[in-house]
Amino acid sequence: MRETSRKPFLFKRRDLLKSAMVLPGALMSASFANQQKRSKVTQANQPDRSLVRRENERPGTREWQLTRVRINQGKFRTSLIEGYCSHQSISAGQTLNIFVSTDPGRQFTLDIYRMGYYGGTGARLMTTIGPLEGSKQNVPEMTPAPARLRQCQWVPSIELNIPSDWLSGVYLGKLTTIPNARSDPYWQSYVVFIVRDERPADILFQCSDNTWQAYNCWPVNESLYTHPDGAHAPDVAVSFDRPYGMYPQVFDSALSVGSGEFLLWEYPLCYWLEQHGYDVTYGSNSDTIDTPFITRCGTYLSVGHDEYWDIRQYRAAEAAIEDGVNVLWLCGNSVFIVSPFSPNSGGQEKRIITRAGTYGAIREDELASYSKMFAGLTSKGPDERNIIGARSVVPFNGGGDWTCTKPKHWVFEGTGMKQGEHIPGLVGWEHHGEPDLERMGLEVLAEGSIWTDGKREGSYAATIFPGPKNNFVFNAATIFWSQGLSTPPGHILPWTHWSRPHGPDVRVQQITHNLLRRQ
Repeated sequence: MRETSRKPFLFKRRDLLKSAMVLPGALMSASFANQQKRSKVTQANQPDRSLVRRENERPGTREWQLTRVRINQGKFRTSLIEGYCSHQSISAGQTLNIFVSTDPGRQFTLDIYRMGYYGGTGARLMTTIGPLEGSKQNVPEMTPAPARLRQCQWVPSIELNIPSDWLSGVYLGKLTTIPNARSDPYWQSYVVFIVRDERPADILFQCSDNTWQAYNCWPVNESLYTHPDGAHAPDVAVSFDRPYGMYPQVFDSALSVGSGEFLLWEYPLCYWLEQHGYDVTYGSNSDTIDTPFITRCGTYLSVGHDEYWDIRQYRAAEAAIEDGVNVLWLCGNSVFIVSPFSPNSGGQEKRIITRAGTYGAIREDELASYSKMFAGLTSKGPDERNIIGARSVVPFNGGGDWTCTKPKHWVFEGTGMKQGEHIPGLVGWEHHGEPDLERMGLEVLAEGSIWTDGKREGSYAATIFPGPKNNFVFNAATIFWSQGLSTPPGHILPWTHWSRPHGPDVRVQQITHNLLRRQ
């Protein structure tokens, strides 16, 4: 973590004496006045690294969790109350439109929470809006193949000007219907958005919201994986102008309705970082196409399942590494699909992503073993190992133990880990493997086997390599890394491919502290 140095304005004693002989009193008073003035200016230019700590000292609540959720349309959708936001991320002072549909028509309320630690409650209530009148809004028709795009054009239900005192973070809006009678139940779902800023901070937490949308099956079964030509067919598109349905893989989680994949893969890290008072700011995939958004911070985090990247993101991450930023890939299957942003039908930028191809080439043996899945998919971007140290490999999902291979490396300081010691179930459900062993200084910190469906063996490799300015790039090689850090309220541990992580582990926590505190 980089920190701007501050040198106090100091006088040499002999200079003061010399000045006093020329203009006693007056010059000395002016000098000390200037000293005080400069000190105040310097302090004003210092980043305030206590913002997150002080925010989390405010009272929190567990009421952010959904209580009543009913999937009533297919496997993933609730039409009883659902919504989406006009922006993936937004700055204080800007206006966020929130689009809500209720079927049947009902009044509803919106409670907005900032997610964090807050004494273990997990969130703070920021505002309550409503009651508001809700009505049914139309499901858009699907465009023809290959795009097969569903893009809502709903009427805004709420216009929210983001207050200046809302700290950067991930915000959940809890939508709740108001029953017409005492005998009627209420129903709930979420909307999700990120408040971003431009302040220098120690850590940038990038949410993997491109991948949230890629897997989103709203309304019936229309994700980037449901094309009749195959799960990885090229030129399929998805829009951010639609609600998030329930997460379609690994487990059924009511809290995923409307919240993408944040609560599943990313929230345990957010909760843990804010618990320990780290100076962290937040952004979306759409923000990190710009290099300065990354380089204002000392460490850049890619979290959970970060599969879908615009080429501009790749170039920005590459430039950030060259600029001296530490990059931590606390994730798996990341930077796999080239997915350029495009505008929506109203001309708003970065509201559609399209699967164009892969980063790096898929090997012949991989194509042979997954011929139908990868049909038509070709390389359209540089090798992701250049910025990660390893790549997505076939078989690309499964479960396994995270096994230490270099216990004397500084990453393992304070963990007590020994050669061959493993952290059970930490690798999954997707991972990185095949490290770039030709890269100067790259070291393999952990490696071992995974098994797809408990039968087909594959391999993963966690790596680290040095950057050009005494910085480093760490690759945890697993989507499950955050599961080893905390278990916030409402969190469910995943279980897939007959394997599961065990939850918070002091070794995972210490390794992460070591990485974040390394300057």
